Amino acid sequence: MTISDNCVASFHYTLTDKDGKVLDTSDGREPLAYLHGAGNIIPGLEKELLGKQVGDKLQVAVAAAEAYGERNDAMMQELPANMFSGVEQIEVGMEFHAQTENGTQVVTISEVNGDMVTVDANHPLAGVDLNFDVEITDIREATEEEKTHGHAHGAGGHEH
Repeated sequence: MTISDNCVASFHYTLTDKDGKVLDTSDGREPLAYLHGAGNIIPGLEKELLGKQVGDKLQVAVAAAEAYGERNDAMMQELPANMFSGVEQIEVGMEFHAQTENGTQVVTISEVNGDMVTVDANHPLAGVDLNFDVEITDIREATEEEKTHGHAHGAGGHEH
C-alpha cells in the first residue's frame, strides 16, 4: 500500500532548521499518524509523502511558504500594557491566548517598550524553511469515523 488520500500514514521524523538545529522529533515517542489529504500536516511535507511506502526513508526540504507560511507584518500589533491585566511582569517571549474573529489564537510578546507591548500572531516557525528526516512506519485505510472527523485516531493520532 502507498500513501494516498483517505489513508492513515504513520511516520517517525526529525525536524531541523537550515542550520541543522533540531526543532522537533518523534524520537522516543510514538510515530506521528495523520489522515492523508485532510490537511493535518504542513502542505509541503504532505505532498512529498504521497506515494511513499512503509520502510521508505526520505529527507524533505520544505520552503516556508509550504510550511507555516511567510512572516506577515500585519499579524503584529502594538497594544497598551494595561490590556494584560493580572500579569505582573510582561516579558519578550511570553505567550498568550487571544480571542479573535478566527477563534483562539496564540500570540507571542515580541517587544516591550514602556507602556506599549508588541504582540506577534505569526506561527513561531513562519518564515522558516524546514528540513525533515522521515521514515514511514505504517499505512492503512482510514476508518469512516476518521474520514468524517478529518483526522487519524489511535496511537500517534487523536484520542476520543
